Amino acid sequence: MTADRAASPGPDGAQPKEEAELQERLGAAARGSSFGRVAESATTGRALLAAMGGAMGIVEALVPGILFIVLYVVATRAESAGAALPLGMDALWLSVAVPALAGVVFLVIRLLRRQPAAAAIGGLLGLLLSGFLALRSGEGTDYFVLGFWTNALYGSALLVSMLVGWPLIGIVTGALFGSWRDWRRQRGVFVWMQVITGVWVAFFGARLAVQLPLYFAGAVEALGVARLLMGPPLFGVLVVITVLFVRAVHAPAGNARSEDAAPTDRPDASRA
Repeated sequence: MTADRAASPGPDGAQPKEEAELQERLGAAARGSSFGRVAESATTGRALLAAMGGAMGIVEALVPGILFIVLYVVATRAESAGAALPLGMDALWLSVAVPALAGVVFLVIRLLRRQPAAAAIGGLLGLLLSGFLALRSGEGTDYFVLGFWTNALYGSALLVSMLVGWPLIGIVTGALFGSWRDWRRQRGVFVWMQVITGVWVAFFGARLAVQLPLYFAGAVEALGVARLLMGPPLFGVLVVITVLFVRAVHAPAGNARSEDAAPTDRPDASRA
């Protein structure tokens, strides 16, 4: 089946009612994603902030990593100098415990404010697992192993979606701006959705290409800095670029559909 061929009633045999329900569910999920928050933002500045999860989301994403790096450097040097650390902890224990505690604080704040806590819960679980991996091996670099796996997973999923002809960025943004699958019937839009999905594959691949050598070199500080720089800031910029790009791609296609659907038996101007 080619991307231009229309599927009726759907690629999976869904009936119109089921298709509408699926579109509604996917549309709701897309609106709740970073792409949806950016699409609803009035200005580029607000869009960038929304892409990174808002002010609270930025704090939740950056502060634990900053705490880990700073504490690891300071505590390791203090330990090397023979200084005693709080509560008798060693440098690694202190470095993973404080960010985890910060994650608990962020979760409590969200609960007290009655804000959605899914992101904070996910972040806390990630901090706990990262700390566990580092403490199990005794190596500070293992604090970042979970990030390698998530980047590899996201990148692989996006790549597979391209190979099977259903680029995920196209599905998500299609559900956001219209139909989650109708864009595949337009060859030009389909190609561009493959391209922008490929950009995201390259993004996750670039994270691994930069950070894995630092991991194998045991460069904890450099790895932590790279993780921060290639984290929420770069992710947010790419989300904004993606939304602007997709809007530009869908607009001409939408105009073309409108022209095709326009009546051809308009009254002749000479009869007016």
